[in-house]
Amino acid sequence: MAPYESDDSTAGADPRAGRRKASRYVVPVAVVGVAAATIGIVPALADSGDPDLPEISAQQLIEKVAASDVQQLSGTVKISTDLGLPDLGGLEKSLGSGFGGAGAGARSGSEGSAADPSAKMTELVTGSHTLRVATDGPDRQKVSLLEDAAEYSLIHNGKDVWGYDSKSNEVYHSTADDRHPAGKDEELPATPRDFAEEALKSVDDTTSVTVDGTVHVAGRDAYKLLIKPKQSGTTVGAVSIAVDAKTGMPLKFTLTPSSGGAAVVDAGFTKVSFAKPDASTFDFTPPKGAKVTEDEDAPGKELPGRGLPGKDVPGELPGKGDLGKGLDGLKVIGTGWNTVATFDTGGEGIPSGSEVGGDLGGFLDSLGDHVSGKFGSGTVFSTRLVNALVTDDGKVYVGTVDKDALVRAADAG
Repeated sequence: MAPYESDDSTAGADPRAGRRKASRYVVPVAVVGVAAATIGIVPALADSGDPDLPEISAQQLIEKVAASDVQQLSGTVKISTDLGLPDLGGLEKSLGSGFGGAGAGARSGSEGSAADPSAKMTELVTGSHTLRVATDGPDRQKVSLLEDAAEYSLIHNGKDVWGYDSKSNEVYHSTADDRHPAGKDEELPATPRDFAEEALKSVDDTTSVTVDGTVHVAGRDAYKLLIKPKQSGTTVGAVSIAVDAKTGMPLKFTLTPSSGGAAVVDAGFTKVSFAKPDASTFDFTPPKGAKVTEDEDAPGKELPGRGLPGKDVPGELPGKGDLGKGLDGLKVIGTGWNTVATFDTGGEGIPSGSEVGGDLGGFLDSLGDHVSGKFGSGTVFSTRLVNALVTDDGKVYVGTVDKDALVRAADAG
């Protein structure tokens, strides 16, 4: 990691150093277009009054997070997303189920299961949600998505991975083994810890890192670490991480956009315990009459909560170097927070809304902004965080940068 600027520390540090080496578990998520999956979380409930804690430097606080080795916890996480997407009138659900269902059907021949995590977890890309999480080391994790009069649970217990959708009474079953490599780009974080690790990996000499006081989160004393880009042109305004003073575990994560307004990502526990969860928490038997879908083609692929303790998963914030990793012909333009990933789809760009027609056409028109430059012409698809330029000849430029930065990258590319 490159050195960074701080008001109380100038020494570089590698946030990944000292973390426990353990099995890695991930939940893939289908995302419309090339935008990275970014989940926002409602602010964790905080007590009144800031705790009086010993002074600590930004360097020391980063090292505290890196050395944190929490292997057992249970708690509740509040989740919401404010990417600034238009009201799709239910289109997002059909798009999500289409992506996830197709994937599940292709793997298992099931024509899609309502309990397949790759379909179910796409719902977290928009709206507000509540998660119950539990973990007991690298072999036992559980994430439950609480819904109106229903619940979806994803459970990893030893070699077995179960997904259960109570609304449809469907069960998804997969088997984890050592042959499956973790660390995919298309993953869904489940706790603030994962978001924090991604942000800390993005710290370099284009970033300012400071300690921004103290706070109570979920009844625990915590320090606030503030990360701010020093470059202009990025859509990221600042990242704030509340770090548990005792364990070093991130309890709350907030990402605000440079455009201001509500946070795009705001991740926090409302309840948390570091006691060992009861073993029965991870037990699961398919209910009587439930439809069970076996996934024999992707052992270990869908596993709960890539941000739960007991795992060490690589990755980076969108626009910081790893975005689009694995795509053929991927190139990177720019540095730091102004990094833009580009690749050639080999196609003819994205059709206009009028060409597509229907709800999907309206969706494209609501997001698209036609631009031109030395590169030719194309369409910028925007959210409050991740923006993508798709040129008329099929090239894609994407990152956490504004429209002008994408056009400059396309002209330079």
